[in-house]
Amino acid sequence: MLMANCGAVEEDMTETESVVLMAATTTPTNPKTERVVVKEDDAHHPYAFHVSGPRNVASPNWRDLISSSWKDPNYKRTVMACFIQAAYLLELDRQENRNAQNALAPKWWIPFKYKLSQTLIDERDGSIFGAVLEWDRAAAMSDLVVIRPSGAPKAVLALRGTILKSLTMRRDIEDDLRFLAWESLKGSVRFSVALEALQSVAKRYGSSNVCIVGHSLGAGFALQVGKALAKEGLFVDAHLFNPPSVSLAMSLRNIGEKAGFAWKRLMSMLPQKSEPLILNGNEAEMAPSPASGSGFRNWVPSFYGQNQKSSVDLRKWVPHLYVNDSDYICCHYTDQGGVNEKGEVHNKENNSPLVNTMPQAAAKLFVMSKGKQKFLEAHGLEQWWSDNLELQSAIHSSRLISQQLKSLYSIK
Repeated sequence: MLMANCGAVEEDMTETESVVLMAATTTPTNPKTERVVVKEDDAHHPYAFHVSGPRNVASPNWRDLISSSWKDPNYKRTVMACFIQAAYLLELDRQENRNAQNALAPKWWIPFKYKLSQTLIDERDGSIFGAVLEWDRAAAMSDLVVIRPSGAPKAVLALRGTILKSLTMRRDIEDDLRFLAWESLKGSVRFSVALEALQSVAKRYGSSNVCIVGHSLGAGFALQVGKALAKEGLFVDAHLFNPPSVSLAMSLRNIGEKAGFAWKRLMSMLPQKSEPLILNGNEAEMAPSPASGSGFRNWVPSFYGQNQKSSVDLRKWVPHLYVNDSDYICCHYTDQGGVNEKGEVHNKENNSPLVNTMPQAAAKLFVMSKGKQKFLEAHGLEQWWSDNLELQSAIHSSRLISQQLKSLYSIK
């Protein structure tokens, strides 16, 4: 599996665009010439906000005091995607030695009256993998927006995905492989840095005024960081674009579940014992009956989340997931996987519904279906601020979502 930033790095560039991008890294000796070159590059750079950004999104103004644009889900999704693009471009600006005058990233948050308050640095290679953006009250006041519009977060933590450029590609792919192997990113230095940043702004502004967003690998981090914070009782708004849904650990868990069904069938064929067995002079426990639910599940409890008690607080953290069903990295989130709308889990062996003792984890799932698409297009970030976007939305309780979020509703 390879997660990548199709919105910021993996788009195919024409020869002319490549020349423009190379020209952006040159430093003319004549100051007057330099000013002209910067202006020319800004006008044609493929990642400039006015070139590839959203077309019909207005900046906040006094009208938002009456009817806030942030109440529109399409507007909110668009702005969140733009903030993630800014996180990508902060790293690209660093790699291309851009300064405050010709940097690309600020143009993706300034129109929405936000400012950069913190960059998240990977200590392994010095790369920027995320940013904290905060509501810019001074900029808003200049446009007569005297108070923050309803629904606009006070702070947003934006996390980028993989950038396929040599300066940061090694560490990005290292975390990609970490998720592929273990379905967990807690071992990465980026996890602890992102969690600390999110805890800081959540405690400063209140969790209801904070949002975490991410794309691809960044969405994987955002999901696990947001989940870690939810375990502390702090529920932040989360918007995850093309989150990864494929891992070796998930495949092994599915194998374990199938083996569990086979074990139950085997035990059901054996006669139940009413007396304990005597082995080597020691009294052994009675053999478990199939109805007890033990057996293979006790051998591999990690596959099933065993040895956990029900939580007293059943309040749910419900992230927003944006997936494209042509993107093989995130499309598995659309699979119901045996969970119906009533939260019943169906036994594939006898098709009878089982009582689900754990609260069902759920997410607001937004699915784009455009028929067959190329992977780079289906996994790209730019699609999420396009004008003609048509999404199917629902509160979704798939098996994959339950597996990734069920630990929120248990006490270890």
